[in-house]
Amino acid sequence: MNIGAKLKELRVLKGLTQEELADRSELSKGFISQLERNLTSPSIATLTDILQCLGTTLGEFFNETPEEQIVFGKADYFEKYDTDLKNEIKWIIPNAQKNVMEPILLTLEAGGSTYPDNPHEGEEFGYVLQGAVSIHIGNRIYKAKKGESFYFVSDKKHFLTSKAGASILWVSSPPSF
Repeated sequence: MNIGAKLKELRVLKGLTQEELADRSELSKGFISQLERNLTSPSIATLTDILQCLGTTLGEFFNETPEEQIVFGKADYFEKYDTDLKNEIKWIIPNAQKNVMEPILLTLEAGGSTYPDNPHEGEEFGYVLQGAVSIHIGNRIYKAKKGESFYFVSDKKHFLTSKAGASILWVSSPPSF
């Protein structure tokens, strides 16, 4: 595991500069820089303090489970053309045809976001019709733009934001509104 790169990823995800993280964790900016470049290693206590400032724990930080795919593009779509009916079906989320979902249309104004949704049972799906969105799931952020879709299980706090505005088709199962 590349501890330095992972610390930098978390810091950037939280929108912090090295100096801001150093201030919050009562360390020097130089030390944070050295950590991120793997020039030094932190003690367990120091790493715990840094991770607390970044909103995570040692367990979450060192969790090596492969990250599930959240955003899907055209290369991920499954297409079927029915020559008899002369129609085309596109599954824009792999294996999504097995789920029962209730769609809603959501428009985000520039700088807007959806209300934070607490963890709950179910699934969330979206297709970006216009613009781009950031999908916040737990302490991670994923980007999706026009023509891309996203899918995730609703077991972590989640919400969407858009800097310039976006229109998306949002599907939630079971509906949480």
